[in-house]
Amino acid sequence: MGDDYLRFRDDEPTEEPAVTLDAFLDQTNSSAVLLEAGEDARLLLPHLDHIRLIEVDFPRFRDGRGYSSARILREAGYTGELRATGDVLVDQMDHMRRCGFDSFAPDAPIDREVLRAALERYDYRYQTAADDAVPVWKLRHG
Repeated sequence: MGDDYLRFRDDEPTEEPAVTLDAFLDQTNSSAVLLEAGEDARLLLPHLDHIRLIEVDFPRFRDGRGYSSARILREAGYTGELRATGDVLVDQMDHMRRCGFDSFAPDAPIDREVLRAALERYDYRYQTAADDAVPVWKLRHG
C-alpha cells in the first residue's frame, strides 16, 4: 500500500492519471477514469475490458451513490482496480470493500491501526456482496 492511497490488490498500480467520464467517452484511449457522484457507471460497461482503474468520487461521506456505482461495475464483470476517493471515512471502508472497492484515496489521512481494527471488526457476514465472504446462514446450513 502506497503513501498516497490504501490498496488491497496484488497487481501493479495504475500510474496513469484518471480522466473525467466525458473525456473518456470522447477518446476511450485512456485506461483510468474518474466517475463523479451522480454520473452513470453503466456508461462504462462497453469499455470495461480496457479500463485498469476506475476512481469513484465521494464528495461527502454521506453520499452513497458511489456504493451503487461499485456494485454495478463489479456485477458487470469489472476486474480492474476500483478506488474510492474523496470524503472516505475509516468506518465506511469495510462496507466499501464489500461493494467492490479495493483501493482508497481519502482526503484525510488514515491511521493504519484504526483501519486494521475496522476491517477486522466483524467475524461473519449476513448477506452476499461483491466480495468473497460467505454469509453466516450459508455456513450454518451449507
